[in-house]
Amino acid sequence: MSKHRMPLVAAVYLGSFVALLDVSIVNVALPTIQKALQTDFGGLQWVVDAYTLCLSAFMLSSGLIGDRYGRKRSWLAGVGIFVAGSLICAIAPNLPVLLAGRVVQGIAGSLLIPGALSILTQAFPDARERAGVIGGWASFAAISLVVGPVFGGILVETVGWQSIFLINLPLGLVTIALGAFSINETAHPEHAHLDLVGLALSILWLGALTFGLISAGEDGWGEPRTIMALIAGIVGLAVFLGFEARTARPMLPLFLFRDVRFAVANVASFALGFTSYSSVFFFSMFLQQVQGWSPTQTGLRMAPAFIVQIVVSPWIGRLSARYGHSALMTIGYVAIGLSMLGMCWAGPSTPYAVLCLLFAIGGLGNALAIPTGSAAAMSYAPRERSGMVSAVINTTRQSGLAIGIALLGALMSMRATNLLTGYLGDAGVANAEAVARAAISRHDFATDAAMGESGVHALYAAAYAGGFHAAMLTAVIAAFLTAALLVTVLAPAEVRAAREAKQEASG
Repeated sequence: MSKHRMPLVAAVYLGSFVALLDVSIVNVALPTIQKALQTDFGGLQWVVDAYTLCLSAFMLSSGLIGDRYGRKRSWLAGVGIFVAGSLICAIAPNLPVLLAGRVVQGIAGSLLIPGALSILTQAFPDARERAGVIGGWASFAAISLVVGPVFGGILVETVGWQSIFLINLPLGLVTIALGAFSINETAHPEHAHLDLVGLALSILWLGALTFGLISAGEDGWGEPRTIMALIAGIVGLAVFLGFEARTARPMLPLFLFRDVRFAVANVASFALGFTSYSSVFFFSMFLQQVQGWSPTQTGLRMAPAFIVQIVVSPWIGRLSARYGHSALMTIGYVAIGLSMLGMCWAGPSTPYAVLCLLFAIGGLGNALAIPTGSAAAMSYAPRERSGMVSAVINTTRQSGLAIGIALLGALMSMRATNLLTGYLGDAGVANAEAVARAAISRHDFATDAAMGESGVHALYAAAYAGGFHAAMLTAVIAAFLTAALLVTVLAPAEVRAAREAKQEASG
């Protein structure tokens, strides 16, 4: 156990803060980046997914790197690489360079995020203390989600979008100094082996699937490149799972999924990324593109979701010990589903009081689901596998985020384009579909129609809201199905496991 627990906790919390701050800041800055780099909606999806895709694809191997070569060494390297990636993003003159920087950040994040839980698990062997410190970690992470949109909005409007990446440089250097001083090195090399074939296959299937879904939103489901990418993604996933099942030392230990509790926890983790994590992207776009708020105003209006997380998260360890993981997770997913269900009626003129309530309900759901899901998965596997288990649970969550941005974004783009095409056609606008595509995809309202750009913009807001509703409804279904799975499968499995443990102890 570390002799410097407070600096250790500060370092780990700050490292997660830096990684998550970047996510929340970027979401608020997307419309500004779109104008500055002259990209389309698909390009914005890639700004987010270039990071999350690399995070997902490399995270399993990164967890093994920590177990094999040292958790402290790999985590500190992750912070340094993240700083370098942030610098690349800040000086990016165009979208390809920005995406390259996001890739570097994603690779670094794959070392940072699972490394944080693994370091905390090693430093706090007591289950109650560990649950408390993981709850605090989730609370501190929530602070980054509050600070990110507000601070990011201010930076974007006063300094420029590049500043949202430059802020990571001083924060990263402080994190390295704290971690180098306080974290004790731990490793379990006997349980770790780098699976390069598995890594390549994971990049292939997730990248192809993400590309196919984003392409569907831009060009339609029937386009050859969309179909080929989706087929490659599905086949790649099958090949990846088949290889991992047969190789002697896989990076994805499928045997862990024999425990139904661990399997369900990971399904729930994927659903959390698909629904709640990806919603930040859509909420930010909705508030700016539909309701017309500035980046700073958008950040302030999203803050209730994260403030509730900050208030509730410190209590999660105590609540989990009393009521169990499955109960809190179930309530969390129901709250997330209800929040997004309410968003299905939000429009250009929806009062902020209504949105504020919905954001707060969603924040409560996150506060209940995020730390309990992580703590549950960590408790269902051997402690010496902490790096690997942490990587698996975070990989499923980030995979859900990547696919959520791609699939929900495709649904939103297609629905909004279809609605706007209809609105423009009814108004007698020539080339209605082309005008609609330019407005939804590129935020281009230039038209020869009598209604002018302002008229198209008014119809655009209504159509964009309709696309937003399609994305939210899909997320609602996923959240409620996950809650049903937790009630019918995880809760009974936890009861059985507790009964068996009690019998073994008494015997």
